[in-house]
Amino acid sequence: MEKKSGRKPFLSVNSKPDIIVMLVITLLLAVERPVLGLVGLALVLVAMLINLKTSNNNSRAFSEFLDDIASDMDETISCSVIYNPLPLCIIDGNGTIMWYNGKFGDLFDDLKAGESNIYDITGVKIHELSNEALKDKTITIKSKQSRQRNFRITSSEAHNNCQNSRMLHWFETTAMDQIKEKYRDERICIAYINVDNYDDIIASAPDERKASFGADIEKEIRMWATKCQAGFLRMGKAKYAMIFDFRTLENIETNKFPILDEIHEVETGGDIPASLSIGVGAAGKTPAQTEEYATAALELSLGRGGDQAVVKKGSNFEYYGGKLQTVEKRNKGKSRIVALALRQLIDQAPNIFVMGHSMPDMDAFGASLGIARMAKNRGKTVNIVIDRSDAITMPYEMAEKENSYNFINEEYAKSIAAKEDLLIVVDTHKPSLTACPDLLDIIEKVVVIDHHRRGEEIIQNPILIHLEPYASSASELVTEMFQYVATEKKSIGKLEAEALLAGIAVDTKNFSVKTGVRTFDAASWLRRQGADTAQVRQFFQIDIGMFQKEAQIISQAVVLPGNVAVSYLDEPRHNISVLISMAADSLLNIRDMRASIVLGQDMDHRIRVSARSLGDINVQRIMEELGGGGHLTMAGTQLDMPMQEALDRVKAVTTAFLQEEENRKLQVKQAQEKKSETKRLQMQAENKNES
Repeated sequence: MEKKSGRKPFLSVNSKPDIIVMLVITLLLAVERPVLGLVGLALVLVAMLINLKTSNNNSRAFSEFLDDIASDMDETISCSVIYNPLPLCIIDGNGTIMWYNGKFGDLFDDLKAGESNIYDITGVKIHELSNEALKDKTITIKSKQSRQRNFRITSSEAHNNCQNSRMLHWFETTAMDQIKEKYRDERICIAYINVDNYDDIIASAPDERKASFGADIEKEIRMWATKCQAGFLRMGKAKYAMIFDFRTLENIETNKFPILDEIHEVETGGDIPASLSIGVGAAGKTPAQTEEYATAALELSLGRGGDQAVVKKGSNFEYYGGKLQTVEKRNKGKSRIVALALRQLIDQAPNIFVMGHSMPDMDAFGASLGIARMAKNRGKTVNIVIDRSDAITMPYEMAEKENSYNFINEEYAKSIAAKEDLLIVVDTHKPSLTACPDLLDIIEKVVVIDHHRRGEEIIQNPILIHLEPYASSASELVTEMFQYVATEKKSIGKLEAEALLAGIAVDTKNFSVKTGVRTFDAASWLRRQGADTAQVRQFFQIDIGMFQKEAQIISQAVVLPGNVAVSYLDEPRHNISVLISMAADSLLNIRDMRASIVLGQDMDHRIRVSARSLGDINVQRIMEELGGGGHLTMAGTQLDMPMQEALDRVKAVTTAFLQEEENRKLQVKQAQEKKSETKRLQMQAENKNES
């Protein structure tokens, strides 16, 4: 299309060739016959005038046609905006609604253009109304019909005289969101249920309870499954499975798995209480993946000591229960099997590496020495990877003087390790807590010996694992294993026996907590091997400065509702882990104190937290909320924040946990009262029918 200029073209584009041809013919005719040439020229001029007039008329008509189309488009666009089936509104830079169409007006009451603000009616701030901020964001409003409606909003600039104004386009997603929610609620969840220590309970129960105990347990679980409207399947004498939907799982989680407390009420007739380990798989992409989640959750629940439920949703784990102390297993068969398997692995490996956790305590050090002696008795070269700490100063120096142990640091261990060697990890199962995490990637064969409750993080694919939360310490486990692999009457040294005994003593608070028959059996065997209890006590002696700081921590302790003492020391110290552990233990000696939490600051200005309890408060759960872990009666964590902020955080988490525990106890009590009342009414009805 030609650009318009100041003068209109004399000839139209399409008629130029015809006129030129006519002129050429007329000129040729004028050469032969001038008169006819003049007549032809006149005719050509007439044709040119007619063509010019016609072109002007066509141009004017076409312009009018374009004007009509533009006018119609403006009217169409205006109508499409005003009568658009989508709610639309225009807001200014302050969020004030300047204009809205009828569909938008149908959503809200008392809308006034120029007065109503978008924040007041939607709760969305003006800076959140960019397309990037609104991406994947759903706005929920209450419409005139008092029902919830969901919308997605897109924003576009409005070209008018109002600066920074924009038009908001509202796309309703209520129906789609309802379908998504229904799909989410109806996804299947699989729960595996295991009765803890079933064989031990049956063995200790009187004869009249042996036959009925299993039936009573199954009855309780079936009743719970019926309340949950779940499918129920018995998989073995102490194993069950349930299938329910995601909506039911949310209700179960809200009630904190009441079956965990209800099962405690089942009378066993012996000294071992009934408890369950539950693993729930949810949010799997396929039923097979959901089943894998349930299996992994049950393994984690069992690894954490039982009497709890673990829910695995994708990569996330959630924990419920865990009130009871882990029950000691009376059968030492597993220790014997693990010991014989470990001896075979030691014989096959060219070199042995042993390591505990970073900042080792007496338990990690004693277990390391015990494993080292076990390997040396088999004629192997043993390297103990250790990061010296103040908790083991005296026994470490004594071991160095004997010059029979090869202590190496992290860097040297990485330089000499080979993939065909054997690595034995004691007193931890978390890669990030080991003395040398990189060693786990270098050496293929890894053995784990630990007594802590299993956490989400665990060493992957160990060739042998001995993870027993019932044990008091890793030193106890190593002592039991040592008895099965010893080939000589005197196969352990005095220092090693004392280090193992000190490891047991430190984790049992001198045999006062988490102590069973097997703990005393291990201690008595070490005593027979020459362990001197007086020397063990000297391992734990402190200087006068430490004693004064411990007294300072105790003096400034505050007691939270629920009889939990919280204290701190806000000055960096190189032995802070030992100090806060001692202070936490001492706080438990105060009458009516149920638990204690002490915070301290190390030389790197990190906050270390040590928690202790007498057993009725699960400090492991509290520390897990803060990113740590441990046992029911002993746990800890580290925090990277200022002391006051850490102190406030610990108090808030502890208070919330205690309140949750009180609410759960109240619910259990109410459920028991309701159950007793129902049973009483049934008995009355039966007596009435009989009479």
